[in-house]
Amino acid sequence: MTHILAIDQGTTSSRAILFDEDMRIVATAQEEFPQHFPQSGWVAHDANDLWSSTAGTCRAVIEKAGLTGADVAAIGITNQRETTVVWDKTTGQAVHHAIVWQDRRTADYCRALRDAGHEEMVRARTGLLLDPYFSGTKLRWILENVEGARARAEAGELLFGTVDSFLIWKLTGGAMHATDATNAARTLLYDIRKGRWSKTICDLLDIPMQMLPEVRNSADDFGHARADLFGREIPIRGVAGDQQAATVGQACFKPGMLKSTYGTGCFALLNTGDTPVVSKNRLLTTIAYQLDGKPTYALEGSIFVAGAVVQWLRDGLKIIREASETQPLAERADPQQNVVLVPAFTGLGAPYWNAECRGAMFGLTRNTRPEELARAALESVGFQTRDLLQAMRDDWAGEGADAILRVDGGMSASDWAMQFLSDIIDAPVDRPEVLETTALGAAWLAGMQIGLYPGQEEFAATWALERQFLPAMDETLRQTKTEAWKRAVEATLGF
Repeated sequence: MTHILAIDQGTTSSRAILFDEDMRIVATAQEEFPQHFPQSGWVAHDANDLWSSTAGTCRAVIEKAGLTGADVAAIGITNQRETTVVWDKTTGQAVHHAIVWQDRRTADYCRALRDAGHEEMVRARTGLLLDPYFSGTKLRWILENVEGARARAEAGELLFGTVDSFLIWKLTGGAMHATDATNAARTLLYDIRKGRWSKTICDLLDIPMQMLPEVRNSADDFGHARADLFGREIPIRGVAGDQQAATVGQACFKPGMLKSTYGTGCFALLNTGDTPVVSKNRLLTTIAYQLDGKPTYALEGSIFVAGAVVQWLRDGLKIIREASETQPLAERADPQQNVVLVPAFTGLGAPYWNAECRGAMFGLTRNTRPEELARAALESVGFQTRDLLQAMRDDWAGEGADAILRVDGGMSASDWAMQFLSDIIDAPVDRPEVLETTALGAAWLAGMQIGLYPGQEEFAATWALERQFLPAMDETLRQTKTEAWKRAVEATLGF
């Protein structure tokens, strides 16, 4: 038993990755699943798709590697965060589609809570803002809008969880209803300082607390996957939300270390150690990881649309067929045109936190072609990251405020996008040899917990640089482009 199975359940696909005893990838399996958009601004998943694609890829990756369940020492889970599932504790069937983190259907309710003066209390306990992004108001929506759901929840018949909890429950055959501290910290219901569910907030949102999972460390005992799935019971020993798992996978263990992950969205986390830093710039205070009962905190900035802007070019505008086409298009863009895209397709995240605004494009001319649109799409990710890092530098007084940015995720493979990122933030950008840092983080948590993998310091020493991007843009051009971006955001918010 020298392998760790990492489950990486994401927003558009489920993946399973096998790591060997040296934390090297042995095999990968991936399965996409449908997205559901019932109304404008609503995003949902069929919870059965989340489970079936996860179970299918786990079995596929073991078979692909020529192994059996007997070769797998433990399972680590990382997952899309905030996505909300409510299911029947007897049958395991969800009572409604999972409401995805991107979903904005509770915007009016969040606004009403803010207007009633509740945001400061919620923020003091959870580190989060009153925004539809988080799980708490999604859970309330299900209880209020699914026939019979509230009565059944109050009778103890229904369970709530983020995707990790749902997968743990399914994997263990209902034997374990648990989550880890990083996922709990994203629900809007968890007091990150006291380390427990907040009765005050649950009462405010009218949520029965018996629905909530038990909160454990990120490396802990989460039960055993049942034998009929993999031929033997396999212990589940590591769990972390995807962005926190990437923070672990990037070995950002020291205060001041900073990583940014480019997937569907973009998420930057700055390790602040054992101190939860309260942001002056509407960044989130969250838990980076929790080991041995001790939470390590982080400042986080969330961009709702990063890789999704490339999907929009492909699936919406249909000007590309593959994501890889964006780089050569951007390279051929007319330098005399300054097209700016603000991709607020589901609102703007940090540091703006405006759920109502929608995307806009500026600087179009008769000569604007797919090349300029591709460049604007890639640049929008760099601009948004710059906004996040500037806010973090304003909030974080500790050493490392101007440190190197470690990047990962699908879009980090684009040399053009990463060079522009370095240029626009005016700082080095480090891309590691292992881009699968999210899965690696989950695998390390599980492997470390069972003694197969090394501790933090030795693990951090294995981090290896693939390429460093250094800023090369003229300062005048940087300022010109940054000011154009700021004007575009102000106009978008105004509209």
